[in-house]
Amino acid sequence: MKLRPLADRVIVKRVESETKTASGIVIPDNAAEKPDQGEVLAVGPGKRNDKGELAALTVKVGDRVLFGKYSGQTVKVDGDELLVMKEDDLFAVVETK
Repeated sequence: MKLRPLADRVIVKRVESETKTASGIVIPDNAAEKPDQGEVLAVGPGKRNDKGELAALTVKVGDRVLFGKYSGQTVKVDGDELLVMKEDDLFAVVETK
């Protein structure tokens, strides 16, 4: 199954966080928090402004983004857990040097 987001929505797959701290302590799965970073898998066409013009989204497929811990709606597609959320729910794009 393939999802195509509508309007200003994006589909994000959570990026798994480290299971070991910097000092080498292993964090068990049940104690680990949900990661708040993910990779954008699909973006919608954009949102219409007051003039009726389509405003394109600022994120693109492949961007690594930060979002709130409880942001978005969780859906399962082919065994993968994905998030569908509005672009406004995203906090930032993670850029690597």
